[in-house]
Amino acid sequence: MEENTLFENRTDFSSLSAAVEGIRAEIKKVIVGQDRMIDLLIVAMLTNGHSLIEGVPGVAKTLAARLLAKSVDTNFSRIQFTPDLMPSDVLGTSVYNMGKGEFQFKKGPVFSNLVLIDEINRAPAKTQSALFEVMEERQVSVDGISHPMQAPFLVFATQNPVEHEGTYRLPEAQLDRFLFKINVDYPSVEEEEDILNFHDSAKDQVKTEVISPVVTAEQLVAFQKQIFDVQIESGLKNYIARIVTGTRNHKDIYLGASPRASIHLMNAAKAVAAIEGRDFVTPADIKEVTVPVLAHRIILSPEKEMEGFRPEEMIQLLVQSIEVPR
Repeated sequence: MEENTLFENRTDFSSLSAAVEGIRAEIKKVIVGQDRMIDLLIVAMLTNGHSLIEGVPGVAKTLAARLLAKSVDTNFSRIQFTPDLMPSDVLGTSVYNMGKGEFQFKKGPVFSNLVLIDEINRAPAKTQSALFEVMEERQVSVDGISHPMQAPFLVFATQNPVEHEGTYRLPEAQLDRFLFKINVDYPSVEEEEDILNFHDSAKDQVKTEVISPVVTAEQLVAFQKQIFDVQIESGLKNYIARIVTGTRNHKDIYLGASPRASIHLMNAAKAVAAIEGRDFVTPADIKEVTVPVLAHRIILSPEKEMEGFRPEEMIQLLVQSIEVPR
């Protein structure tokens, strides 16, 4: 018994857990329901991973990202993607300085700590591809000069379902750079009623002004580093490897997940454990994040797509078919 206690308390995650509770409490001042979306966004932030939030208009996708950014005392910028947006409008461009007689780099709105890209699938592939380097390497290269981003650096992107008019499908290479794809559903009847009651009582108050920052940028970076202190046994690493490689060998999956998906799955499971105050990963932690980590990285076979199968359903069936380590 004493050994177990020592094992469980090797790393103290009480400050991290308290910060997460504080962030949840701040966001819940404004958003009713959508607990799953909020929890996944917090996990992504602790894992230093970008998130893609998909859902129909009006389900608080943009609002949730803005409120999460307000709960952290960091720089925040919002970029509205449109069909005429150019890469330089996002990254920045070199401008000639007449006084100095030289070109100087003028930073674009992506140079921030938390970046919200609204309706990312409204812009064509040329502009979307401008995000490849900055999302993966946390730097922007212009005219042969690299400009590093200041930590923390996270991208939250929203998109409407691809079948809506005027949208573009995101390239697979870009999708793979997102830790999570979070599908946001409509609220239940009870939640819808709670939303009406909340807005009726709030009158004309500005909703975002009630949110106060509970975590500094320095604390967030420290929490992100602390996630790596969470232990994961070799059997669970093998479990993750079997899940991910299973997407590549499945007869009903045309394109499987990449090795980056394995790393993201392991790190997200560590964040889930840390939030619970544990310094070790369990199979339940892995299952908790498997669908949002993997579903957007696979492409189903044409036959399964015609049958109406969704990637989320395929991932769930795959996980159920793989034996959980004891």
